[in-house]
Amino acid sequence: MNAGEKALIGLRVLQRARCVEPDIVEGFRAVPVANVSDVMERVWSAPACIRPVHDGTPMCGPAVTVRAPPGDNLLVHKALDMAEPGDVIVVDAAGDLTNSILGEMMITHAIARRLGGIVIFGAIRDFDTLRTWSFPVFAAGVTHRGPYKNGPGELNVPIALGSMVIEPGDVVMGDGDGVITVPFAEARATLEAARKKHAKELAHMVDLQEGRADRDWIDTKLRSLGADV
Repeated sequence: MNAGEKALIGLRVLQRARCVEPDIVEGFRAVPVANVSDVMERVWSAPACIRPVHDGTPMCGPAVTVRAPPGDNLLVHKALDMAEPGDVIVVDAAGDLTNSILGEMMITHAIARRLGGIVIFGAIRDFDTLRTWSFPVFAAGVTHRGPYKNGPGELNVPIALGSMVIEPGDVVMGDGDGVITVPFAEARATLEAARKKHAKELAHMVDLQEGRADRDWIDTKLRSLGADV
């Protein structure tokens, strides 16, 4: 867009205004998505239909966001060229599964540019290839029908995957349990809480394995509900 030219809603290519710091991203890499979800009170989540379509390698990085018309990937191509190494491209394609948004050729380009992963609220293709690769790709479905490249679309604007809002520069994480985002402003505090949660669960796992876990809380809860136990 030329200097002084007004961005049009529905057709915008913007730069990211802020981005989560690299040390925060590295910290989140050591924490499971489920622990992050727990400390965010279990109300912040991408739709459960968005699943890994790669070999399961965990994903974590700053968000580059795309709002795309269903079945059209013009702005996704632009995002691939604008994103920085480690970035995660997150595409709101309205959850439509009629046409794929990308496949192995675009993922090959993403790998060459050392991106951190791609999330598609929509469909992908070339599943038989992508499922053997370690590059993180999460999508809502698979179809052989290819995409269009007509536009319009928006790059680096707030988007939503279901009820989960993502802004450019937020943390985006994914593993076998699904995808979650951590807002930029809450990232550091959320990381510290998630680390404590993860450490507590690791200690509890040892107690379970060695048969010394405290299970009295179950009867205590049942009695509080009026059960005779």
